[in-house]
Amino acid sequence: MSATEIRPFRVDVPQDRLDDLAARLDRALWPDELPGAGDAYGVPRDRVQRLARYWRDDFDWRAFEARLNSFPQFTTEIDGEDIHFIHVRSSRPGAFPLILTHGWPGSIVEYLDVIDPLTEPAGPAEPAFDVVIPSLPGFGFSGPTRSTGWNRYRTAAAWVELMRRLGYERYGAVGNDGGSLVSPEIGRLDPERVAGVHVTQLFSFPSGDPSDFAGLSEDDQAALKHLQWFYENKMAFNTLHSQQPQTLAYALADSPVGLLGWNAQLFGEGLDAEFIVANVAVHWLTGTAGSAIRFYYEDAHTQEHPTGPTTVPTGLAMFAGDFQSIRRFAERDHSNIVSWNRYDISSQAGGPNDAAGHYAAHEAPDVLVGDIRRFFSLVTG
Repeated sequence: MSATEIRPFRVDVPQDRLDDLAARLDRALWPDELPGAGDAYGVPRDRVQRLARYWRDDFDWRAFEARLNSFPQFTTEIDGEDIHFIHVRSSRPGAFPLILTHGWPGSIVEYLDVIDPLTEPAGPAEPAFDVVIPSLPGFGFSGPTRSTGWNRYRTAAAWVELMRRLGYERYGAVGNDGGSLVSPEIGRLDPERVAGVHVTQLFSFPSGDPSDFAGLSEDDQAALKHLQWFYENKMAFNTLHSQQPQTLAYALADSPVGLLGWNAQLFGEGLDAEFIVANVAVHWLTGTAGSAIRFYYEDAHTQEHPTGPTTVPTGLAMFAGDFQSIRRFAERDHSNIVSWNRYDISSQAGGPNDAAGHYAAHEAPDVLVGDIRRFFSLVTG
């Protein structure tokens, strides 16, 4: 069997793994909590307990597994690692291929709701796409990574190879969260074949020069204030992942409640329990809770820092409750931004920490799909 062979894949979690999970949830030990603390010290206990009860009593893994298996799935080895991916070809002739990349604490679950509208649009005038949705190295059904260095750049190179291996001569890259870091690098590596990059965040920041802030609009100033608040109140996960992921991995690998609490900090209250638990369950049942967080370490410690901006056409679909990109800074890193749109679905949010729209492919699939369609119609002519 060739290492480059593309092999069919089906999710089939052994029943003893599910039985062990249920037993661990039944035996969960709960931490003390200060009365009236709310979320000041982190994710509140009552929220994690509600999610744990849902996971134990209501979430049907076998039904979710069947949903995953309703899509064609495959694995292939790239650069020494097993890569799992969903690959759905449209029935429409001439459908344009897209590779969609998720982030953490998400998984391929992020994009399940947009597969059908992208591949089989209801209207004949709406463009159709083939979709490739890989599990990041070290995430989910790709399994734990076996080597170091799986940062955004090495992942982007693997995705370029994956699209080449699938026979696509021209394609687009779509990303969210960590995928919004990977996707622009795909365009940088493969500009002759990548027609455009569409993301939900452009992570570009001030250089430190005071002139950066001169003349910023009120919206941009508000975006900076929100970024400062997030840095001061919610960035502990990033620091720990970037410095000592293995230390945390022992707890995440041993306790499903620990994993649920840790990952839930970035799944807002407005998200449905099914979506949250499905993502967490993928990490738990594949044993990738620890390897997934290594992505942050690898990105923080890489010596690879490309100079100069990306040049492929770039589109942003930004959501008001999520990270707010600032165009002045983004244009330093991406020289060919051709679409910049902002949407507000904050009425769906469950609280001030909800980051409404961060999982737009699930929270607002029609909005996101519409923006993707318009962007790729623009850049593919």
